Amino acid sequence: MKSIKAILLLVAVLATSFNARADHDQVISFNEMPEAAQAILKQYFANKVPLVATVDWDDYTIVYDSGEKVEFDKQGNWKEINCRTSCVPTELIPEAIKSHIQATFPGSAIIKLDRNRRGYEVKLNNGLEVEYDPTFQIIDIDD
Repeated sequence: MKSIKAILLLVAVLATSFNARADHDQVISFNEMPEAAQAILKQYFANKVPLVATVDWDDYTIVYDSGEKVEFDKQGNWKEINCRTSCVPTELIPEAIKSHIQATFPGSAIIKLDRNRRGYEVKLNNGLEVEYDPTFQIIDIDD
């Protein structure tokens, strides 16, 4: 019985240490973020209270006490803006996406905007998710 407990304990310790090594997030100060990221945050999220800023292999992330989370690449370009309790600042939304959402889903607000090589993913406050290719053509609508 003792050997089974020892084995289970060993497995738990190994699993925990593996997760700790797999998670490369390192807490940083606001000033350690790329200047472009700092400029966006100062301009559009100045009234928010930051909880933590982190860096890992390929991105910087800042999380605010109100639930907003903004992720940047190494150059300071935004990759994801997640405003769970508010809306993504309209100035950060590409014009083609903004126009399409206003025309197709009037009264809806964008609460999450994700940009990657495949294009853009948009989540609306009505629960719909709209995907665009890099040329802003719709490729999927999910509810």
